[in-house]
Amino acid sequence: MSTTGEAAAHETVEAAIRSQLAKAFGGIRGVIEAAVPTAAFTVMWIATSDLQRSLIVSVSAAVLLLVIRLVQRSTPQYVINSLIGIGIGWFFASRTGEAKDVYLPGILYNAGYSVAMLISIVTRWPVVGFLIGSVTGDPTAWRDDPAVVRLCTKLTWLLMIPCVVRVAVQAPVYLIGGNDAVAELGILKIVMGWPLQIAALAAMVWVLTRGRTPAQPAASS
Repeated sequence: MSTTGEAAAHETVEAAIRSQLAKAFGGIRGVIEAAVPTAAFTVMWIATSDLQRSLIVSVSAAVLLLVIRLVQRSTPQYVINSLIGIGIGWFFASRTGEAKDVYLPGILYNAGYSVAMLISIVTRWPVVGFLIGSVTGDPTAWRDDPAVVRLCTKLTWLLMIPCVVRVAVQAPVYLIGGNDAVAELGILKIVMGWPLQIAALAAMVWVLTRGRTPAQPAASS
């Protein structure tokens, strides 16, 4: 598998993936920015049981974080992702009038992501492989190396597990608890959000530190 540009800085496939994962997760600040709007909605709902007011407070918190990012001229990617999620939740909840539906898009997203990753594993196109493609400039060359495909399959399993766990825990609470479970759903979303993702990242990094798959093929003699 040949590499160009940024990939030249990485001697192994594992190093290249670690670099891309670090960018994708956004660091501690990204974790906080993802959690604040959900926490704001949950606290406001517990205090007022007012859906519209809780949504306004949640969106306002996200917009404030976005403004801070723009003023500091740092990447607003993670705040925008959070704001889009809140907007979709607002749409669902406003249509039904049920506060619990703020959390439905997240449950559906995790379910869909789990299915997509499982399909990628079964078809031997594990999604983590495309992280390598983003480094090498060739989105599919990594599939020529069976060792890389096996590595990416393991990593995709680890990336999928948090999504499956979220659906398995949150979906029954959503279906059975109704609006009485809004606070529980908010707490679960925060507790099972970045903490689970960070645990998955730690497991992925552990796998990556144990291997040294060459990022470039050995020169033929």
